Amino acid sequence: MAAEAIGPMSAVGFRPHPLRANVLGEVHARPFQLVVAPRVFLHLAFLTEGAGAVADREAFAAFGRSLGLPGPDAETRHLRIPVLGGRLGWEQHTEFTTYTFDAPPAASGGLPPHPFAAGLVQPGPLIVAVRLDLVPLPDPLEAGLADLDPVSLCVAGVADGGAIAATDFRQDADGFTRIRVFDVDLTPPRAGALVQRLLEIETYRTLALLGLPEAQRLAPAVRRIEEALTGASAAMCESRGLDDDRRRLDELTSLAATLEADVAASAYRFGASRAYYEIVGDRLASIREARIAAYGSFSGFLQRRLGPAMRTCQAIESRQTALATKLGRAANLLRTRVDVEIERQNRDLLTSMNLRARLQLRLQQTVEGLSVAAITYYVVGLVGYLAKGAKEAGLPMVDPAVATAVAVVPVALVLWLIVRRIRRHHEREDRAGGG
Repeated sequence: MAAEAIGPMSAVGFRPHPLRANVLGEVHARPFQLVVAPRVFLHLAFLTEGAGAVADREAFAAFGRSLGLPGPDAETRHLRIPVLGGRLGWEQHTEFTTYTFDAPPAASGGLPPHPFAAGLVQPGPLIVAVRLDLVPLPDPLEAGLADLDPVSLCVAGVADGGAIAATDFRQDADGFTRIRVFDVDLTPPRAGALVQRLLEIETYRTLALLGLPEAQRLAPAVRRIEEALTGASAAMCESRGLDDDRRRLDELTSLAATLEADVAASAYRFGASRAYYEIVGDRLASIREARIAAYGSFSGFLQRRLGPAMRTCQAIESRQTALATKLGRAANLLRTRVDVEIERQNRDLLTSMNLRARLQLRLQQTVEGLSVAAITYYVVGLVGYLAKGAKEAGLPMVDPAVATAVAVVPVALVLWLIVRRIRRHHEREDRAGGG
């Protein structure tokens, strides 16, 4: 057998696990970029699943080839390419794809030239659009906050005092949520890490909220099933027979099927929202936020706005779980009642069948007795005819009347023994078959 080739991920000549390169490379798949102020970041997230993700990969590869650059292969999930004097990052996740372009700011203060208007194909519905400006710290600070909404304005020190981040979580005229980061004392690696985490906070908090419309959609259905279960449970105490129980069991089974369909349809969305919410919490902790007097904080704002939505999703999930358990118990109770009633009917039916069998047996025994008497009558009659014929033929015989009378008892006894033997033979066959 030919020796297998040893790849570059092998150690001291040992054959590596097929996934070793992927596992080791995952921790380096999304390194922080070196960033120096001033810099503008445009971050877009599109929902892409299944065929949409494949089409997006092919479209991005075609876009890269149009610039003379290599595109992602079938295994690549993260890629950055230089374009329009900046960098365009592409990253595929389970259900969405992000595009992040960063470049020096435009002299006019507006959007810099970007690839989103230069032939890049939209891969799916847009769900997140963020503009993050990394700029030097203004003096005074309020001068850099003038165009942000004071009602929802959040300002906080981040990165251990290395920067100040501000946002109002609202869309501007271009449709972007604005985040402003004022550089106080950031090194390029710390600036890159901070920018990525802030973009992720906005991305994942938006995706986490996708569970809220699903919870609101399911709430009336859950309520209807709860009310139907309450009514069915109350009616179970006033059962009017097997048919009524069967009809109610069908209703509960239908409710359970409807509930299970809703649970299956919403399980992924609620699970994803829960995971995204946890990521938001992790990213908020990682930026090491410090409160600035007179301003709201990122974590405080998101806790007030995002927390109730997540608790609503959790409440609907919990109600679905509890309702499924209650429906199962009620259905089992009704099913038990139906089974008991069916067993009672079967018992009555078997009792009736046993009674009919006994009657048939008695009738059969009566018929057997009559049959013996009838056959005896005919056989004795034949004996009488034989005796009369013999007398007419001149043979010395007993008187025909006497011969007929004498033949009655032995003929009847013989016939009775024959019938009894036949019946016992049939009984042995029945016992052998039943055993």
